[in-house]
Amino acid sequence: MTVPRVVFLLDVDNTLLDNDRFAADLTARLDHDFGRTERERYWSIYAELRDQLGYADYLGALQGFRAGSDDEPALLRMSAFLLDYPFMERLYPRALDAIRHLRTMGTAVILSDGDIVFQPRKIQRSGLWDAVAGRVLVYLHKERMLDVMERHFAARHYVMIDDKPQLLAAMKRALRDRLTTVFVRQGHYAAASARIAIDTVPDVIVEHIGDLCELALRDLHGVTASRAAGAAHERTVQESSPEQP
Repeated sequence: MTVPRVVFLLDVDNTLLDNDRFAADLTARLDHDFGRTERERYWSIYAELRDQLGYADYLGALQGFRAGSDDEPALLRMSAFLLDYPFMERLYPRALDAIRHLRTMGTAVILSDGDIVFQPRKIQRSGLWDAVAGRVLVYLHKERMLDVMERHFAARHYVMIDDKPQLLAAMKRALRDRLTTVFVRQGHYAAASARIAIDTVPDVIVEHIGDLCELALRDLHGVTASRAAGAAHERTVQESSPEQP
């Protein structure tokens, strides 16, 4: 069996898909159906669960929310809102193009954290499941499951693409030179990271997921952020320049 040269590991929330926008829509729906006080109660339950579990559990929070509103007809509509949410509309611009581009250079795999019901549902409804041909892994804490990931998708080199630089640093410490880390500076986690010192800086930094379309394999294989950014900028300039006689 031939071992692929490169496997690209892609996070979902705020990397390929604008999960902050989903959270804002959920907040607006809770406000509309239940009012501000109950909306705040839902998010309090959500935060408590996140602290306990270490990942986002929107359905679990709704179950806890039900305890104080069990006779509320809008609860059934909230279930449909979550399960039928149009996640495809929340994909970042050129997210699918980026996946297609990566697949020309190696194997693209979704590697996500989350629960076992809502997170796969999100990946399916957004079109990401099909975009990676069903190569999807969802764990409670993906940075602790790298050995399992390697058994599923063996490779000579890995590229992890994520919006959380602290998580990228943890994975880099585990896989060392076998991993290139790509920090996509999107979403509230990325914004918050600007105020946090990170001991292992990402190898590559891009502002938007679509920027990956401008990078070649050599830019994503153990390079520094400045070199990758410079390579992308150089290609952009060359492509925008008129042909010379």
